[in-house]
Amino acid sequence: MARRKLSHEGTLVLDSEGLSKLLDDDETVAALVAEARSRGMEAVICSLTIIEAVHARTNKARLSWLLSGLRVIPVGDEEAKAASALLMGAGLHGHKYAIDAAVAEAALRQQRPVVMLTSDIDDMTKLCGDRIRLISV
Repeated sequence: MARRKLSHEGTLVLDSEGLSKLLDDDETVAALVAEARSRGMEAVICSLTIIEAVHARTNKARLSWLLSGLRVIPVGDEEAKAASALLMGAGLHGHKYAIDAAVAEAALRQQRPVVMLTSDIDDMTKLCGDRIRLISV
């Protein structure tokens, strides 16, 4: 696999798959997060990502430890309205894409440059356009 370079400073956003793989200690995701931090990037997740990534077999102690090293971005009324506007602009329905839209909205508000680790390249491209660098995980 080719090495994927990250920017200096800025923000690294993990979507549900990014957080899930970090929880599973996926070598590639762990290396990307470590590289981002070494370059001065802040690692963040949307609060709704926790809901989407956690399941019955999630190691709660590991989750707690990982979350202590990430900034969790809350979703309030204004953020929900902005995420809804992203959905409408992309022609997507909230029933299927609500959490993706909240993650995209949170990512778009972060310090640039913003890189997102995601398994939903197509959906995130529709929601973020070219304003976020997307890395498939």
